[in-house]
Amino acid sequence: MGSPISGITAKIFLQRLELSHVEFLLDSKHITFYARYVDDILIIYNASHTNRDAIAQYSNSIQRNLRLNPTLEANNRINFLDLSIIRKVSQLEIDIYHKPTTTDTTVNYLSNHPSEHELVAYRYYIERMSNIPLNNDRLTTQ
Repeated sequence: MGSPISGITAKIFLQRLELSHVEFLLDSKHITFYARYVDDILIIYNASHTNRDAIAQYSNSIQRNLRLNPTLEANNRINFLDLSIIRKVSQLEIDIYHKPTTTDTTVNYLSNHPSEHELVAYRYYIERMSNIPLNNDRLTTQ
């Protein structure tokens, strides 16, 4: 922590771990989908091939200093980064997730921050609005 090389070292370690252990789980069909962004991981699995306890036990046995703290699906919904993935009968639906502590504020335009800092949040919201496929009901309520 704090060293300029720590981020690179962590990334190399996690990529090696994924190649040696996660690829096996994908190939064996124990998990259906795996995505990681920094330290947030989304795993979708087929319950007829495995269960959450087996995945957690396996991942926690790989490296004794790493522990998986799963956040499980609740009400057919799982949150990953700033998205909510909602499981419907025959499809998945995507919605925007707000943490309970979200304030929905941005840097005031009249502040002394550089203009790049002031505009980045708006660019992010525009980019997210353009790229996240919300359903028609959600689009009409925005």
